[in-house]
Amino acid sequence: METGIHNTSEIGRLKKVMLHRPGAELENLMPEYLERLLFDDIPYLREAQREHDAFADCLRSQGVEVVYLTDLVVESLTSPEVRQDLLRQFLNESGVTDDRTRGLLADYLGDLPDKELVSTMMAGVRKEQLRSVGGGKLGDYLSAAEDGYPFAVDPMPNLYFTRDPFATIGTGVSIHKMHTATRNRETLFGKFIFEHHPDYRNAPRWYDRGETSSLEGGDILVLSPQVLAVGISQRTHEDSIDQLAETVLSQSKTFRKLLAFNIPKTRSFMHLDTVFTMVDRDKFTVHPNILGQITVFVMELDENRRMKIHQEDGRLEDILKEHLNLDRVTLIPCGQGSEIDAAREQWSDGSNTLAIGPGEVVVYSRNYVTNRSLEEAGIKIRTIPSAELSRGRGGPRCMSMPLWREDP
Repeated sequence: METGIHNTSEIGRLKKVMLHRPGAELENLMPEYLERLLFDDIPYLREAQREHDAFADCLRSQGVEVVYLTDLVVESLTSPEVRQDLLRQFLNESGVTDDRTRGLLADYLGDLPDKELVSTMMAGVRKEQLRSVGGGKLGDYLSAAEDGYPFAVDPMPNLYFTRDPFATIGTGVSIHKMHTATRNRETLFGKFIFEHHPDYRNAPRWYDRGETSSLEGGDILVLSPQVLAVGISQRTHEDSIDQLAETVLSQSKTFRKLLAFNIPKTRSFMHLDTVFTMVDRDKFTVHPNILGQITVFVMELDENRRMKIHQEDGRLEDILKEHLNLDRVTLIPCGQGSEIDAAREQWSDGSNTLAIGPGEVVVYSRNYVTNRSLEEAGIKIRTIPSAELSRGRGGPRCMSMPLWREDP
């Protein structure tokens, strides 16, 4: 059965990818609430959009079909009932407990055309936007609510990092339970795409957003058609990996092994793909801090289809050589190994590359030290502008969700 998804490697020639062009959600960032919304800074929207358009154009110039999250959600609203169900679930997860505010939101959102409805859900709803719905008394009511908090529904500014809410693995998808409530609402859009979109509703589900333990797409790397890597990180927990491994290894057609990498539980090492990405069959970018001993838990099914796990401690290079059956592995350190350059370029995701084919990657222009290392290792780089996009703490891989790759 055609599922619309094929992703068996980090480096297979990229043919179709989902992006989210930053929208009004970035203009709903406020200094007082950055921590709540998981941002460190406020990007300038117009410039962020220009940079993002350059990213999309870079991909198109290499023969990649670019589709957008908003459009896929709109195309998933296949009936009035589906649209009403999305609105109902959105309100249920919005954090709005007051019946009057919920009613005003339902009226406000319910009158919008499909595309504007989805865009507004993503952007968040300012309380002042509801005044036209509620009449003269609403201003007094809303200004007194929640100590003057300005939003009826919070924005989703992290949406342009489409890598995290769900992940394509083989011919199926894992829809995630995110680590924070702020980002968990993003996965609702994935739920509707993979339940209702004509192209994607047949995809098998490896993980579901209803699980109790968090799993995020930045921690999932498809190293080969047989080997999946997942980071045990600040935002992905062991129980989630157990569940994912059980499902993928027992139900997928190709995957035989899951490598669970134990990485530091800090914001700078937020996800596995911020410290480690695959750029060619035997080449990887790494943050220098994981070049020493690293612990990996190897998960496989035995002949009776029961999970067996064993721990390996060693150098990343040796672990990759063993499990990917490689004669040699080249690790390319972020910042050319310099403590200062690595720290600076790690902050702007120097290790977070997007491979569009074997030995060919998209990178941020600002990470020029790491980019030089990539070129010296024989990797073809395609740079994109990044002054504003990088303020969200994510790179080209974070901003992309492959839907179709050729086999490597």
